[in-house]
Amino acid sequence: MDHPGADGAHRIGPYALLGRERTVGGSEVFAARTDEGSLVTVTVVGPELAAAPGFRDRFRAAVEAARTLSDGFLIPVVDADADAPAPWLATRFTAGLPLRQAVDRHGPLSEPALRVLADGLARALTALHAAGTVHGEVSPDSVLLTMDGPRITALGMGGATGSPAPSPTDDMFDLGSTVLFAASGGEPDTDALPMSLRDVIGGCLYPEPPDRPTAEQLVAYLKHQNLPSLKGRWLPSAVTADMAAAAAAVGSEPAGDSGRGPLPSPPESAAGPSVSRRKLIIGLAGGVAVLGGAAAALAFSGDSSPTPEGRAGGPGSTARPASPPATRSPSASSASPSPTGGQKQIVLAGPDAVKAWSEAGKNAPTALEASDKVVMVVTDKATSFLDTATGKSVFHPLNTTNDFRAGSSNSLTTYADGVFYLLCDTPSQSGVLAAFDAADGKAKWATNLPDIDSSGTHAVMYPSTYVAVAGNTVYVCGEVNKLDGKFSVEDPTTGYIRAFNAATGKGLWQVEGTDINNVLVPPTGSRLLAASAIPAKKPGRVQMIDAGRKGARGWKVSVPYASPYFTTGWPLTCYAAGLFLFAGGNGNTLFAVDAATGSEKWHQRFDAKNGDHVRIGTPFSSQDGATVYVPVGSDLAALATADGTIQWVAVLDGASDMGTSNLFNASLNLGGKNAQCSADTVFATDSAKTLWAIDAATGRARWKYRDPGQPDVGFMWTVGGDHVFIASHLTMTAIAAHGR
Repeated sequence: MDHPGADGAHRIGPYALLGRERTVGGSEVFAARTDEGSLVTVTVVGPELAAAPGFRDRFRAAVEAARTLSDGFLIPVVDADADAPAPWLATRFTAGLPLRQAVDRHGPLSEPALRVLADGLARALTALHAAGTVHGEVSPDSVLLTMDGPRITALGMGGATGSPAPSPTDDMFDLGSTVLFAASGGEPDTDALPMSLRDVIGGCLYPEPPDRPTAEQLVAYLKHQNLPSLKGRWLPSAVTADMAAAAAAVGSEPAGDSGRGPLPSPPESAAGPSVSRRKLIIGLAGGVAVLGGAAAALAFSGDSSPTPEGRAGGPGSTARPASPPATRSPSASSASPSPTGGQKQIVLAGPDAVKAWSEAGKNAPTALEASDKVVMVVTDKATSFLDTATGKSVFHPLNTTNDFRAGSSNSLTTYADGVFYLLCDTPSQSGVLAAFDAADGKAKWATNLPDIDSSGTHAVMYPSTYVAVAGNTVYVCGEVNKLDGKFSVEDPTTGYIRAFNAATGKGLWQVEGTDINNVLVPPTGSRLLAASAIPAKKPGRVQMIDAGRKGARGWKVSVPYASPYFTTGWPLTCYAAGLFLFAGGNGNTLFAVDAATGSEKWHQRFDAKNGDHVRIGTPFSSQDGATVYVPVGSDLAALATADGTIQWVAVLDGASDMGTSNLFNASLNLGGKNAQCSADTVFATDSAKTLWAIDAATGRARWKYRDPGQPDVGFMWTVGGDHVFIASHLTMTAIAAHGR
């Protein structure tokens, strides 16, 4: 069709087009009027999208679904024609200003306005996702600013008709990118995010989809920060003047007349149902869960000369993360000889796993933990316990919940000596550390973790991201955030460690500081390891924390390569047989130091034979501490803890029988609890969301487990005794370590 001029002579369906407003995702958006004089907004689908196979059928179904949606921040669908030469969609006319136009003309939005923007978009996406739909086009061009908050259409062309279809986690990344655009004035500068939004918007931009919050979690996060609501209009007068002018041009008035933002006023007290504020790591130095990416053949060297390396790029870019890049598959015989013996690489191949049992539940788990007899299943509704032998419920469900899904950036549960420990919420309290007896499921104690302190000059938030046990002490770690302070990417992270009596829950001591970022709690002993770094600056360091002296600082070692160590949450370091292990050098060297003195025992460098640079991922150890495992690109290397000798190298290969040529050959997805060990088996999840069981002695696969119907974020799993327990949507599955 021809583009209409200002005279409104052109029509689409029953509507007279008044003028083009903007372009969104290749489709053109017009203001239009019915013959009766009512205003509507008409989106005319671009020719490339309209010509796509199956588009019209998908569009027709999406329109029917969108007609049933209702939310204050969604612009409702009123009409559509999927069979027109140029398919079109009509929505209720909403007078406002596109976000991009507002920011381009008047600069970044204020912190209160950014909170209104984030809240409104999250509420709109909550309604869409609850209905099983995805928007797919949240962007500065599609978001409309009105007097009463932001608006998006109830049908996004990308989500409704795209192929392949985007997921809700893609919507959340787009939301984060849009808020970042509004905060930075169009530059992907995460420094511009205010402190109150830094964690949660950073979480939306996290490169690993499982680590992004849901829309519902974002709404809850903002609500329960209990920050003051807006006084007066949420947008500056210059923006509202433009809105009024745009509305007058088509004979309308700006939408909304309250002039106030939609955020509710805070309650008089913090009591009552609430949602915890778990840290959502912004990951400014790139992903900390997956390091590396080259699947090139490895050469091992016992000699290393660490040199500084520039900081990796992070998720501050407003481009949605691409699929894992294709890389070259190594052959089993291509590793070069080395002082460590030149072990050849074992290309993993194994049978499909045989399920021991599979049971359906009522709610999708947000965290799992297991002993050899009981699996603790945490959801956003309750905490329950399953018999590891049968999958049947044992004990009475508890009212402890957690809304934030455990992932590579946090660890919400742990188990030790017959007791489960959980960071959770209750109906009357948010931010609780609770202990449950694994023998009967009863609570042993619960301790409140106040995560906001308003007593000082600046309100301070203490999000908890890691819980661990060593001996008779439980540790909770996280980050200290000043809510009304300014943040720069060059500012050091301030972390904290809280210690509690494991038998009673009584607080023992607390320390915090910029030298406490990423904390490791070994299963035994009184020595912790705190890693720290300042993004864009080098070097970082690792430092012993003496729990026996109430968190006193001990020895410290400079680490030239330390980019990820400023992040809190799941430990990026490892403990085994009296040694602390961590990445250093150019990111390709594993160092082992004495836990008591910090003196180096050995180091092992990993190089690609073809000259490509590789980076190692987070190391982890066997249960007995005799072996350390480290992901290197798409390989998993096993090293003797005593001297760093390479035992075997497993290549997680198998793209050909998964029907794709490049999905598999990317970095191992071994952050958080995506790598665990039983007594004689190593479990690891690859980037294709396949779980492998590997014989710890030989490096050969026992079995592999795939779930084609798993969530977009992947399934969740944990190890208890000689079984692994997998949660996918509402289904729990158990598989024996040996596959029998």
